[in-house]
Amino acid sequence: MTAAEENTDPQRQKGLDMMSKVYGWEMSDGPGDFFAHTCDQVFGEVWTRDGLSLRDRRLLLFGALAATGQTDVAEIQAGAALKNEELTPAQLEEISLFLCYYVGWPLGTKMHFMFGKVISQHQKNQA
Repeated sequence: MTAAEENTDPQRQKGLDMMSKVYGWEMSDGPGDFFAHTCDQVFGEVWTRDGLSLRDRRLLLFGALAATGQTDVAEIQAGAALKNEELTPAQLEEISLFLCYYVGWPLGTKMHFMFGKVISQHQKNQA
């Protein structure tokens, strides 16, 4: 355990650990109430609940993000899903096609092109 982890509230550490797992990179504590609520509640409580896997939660999040046109946030999630080996490039492409029928072709298409960009970057990083 690092010195920073020893001085971190257990709920905050739980949230930081889950954020690191979800995003695929090491998260450190941040300032302010917004970060505290994001870390402690969203990641320390919601993402750590029993009943759904991280992959399940990420798939649900893709649907919500696609429906609201938030491809910028979905891009971060797609990169993490590939890095964490929760989804393959082919599965991301299938997700975008599936979403076209449920959130509308324009929003699903935005996801499709964003996934293509993320897949391309992921493949470059693997080479």
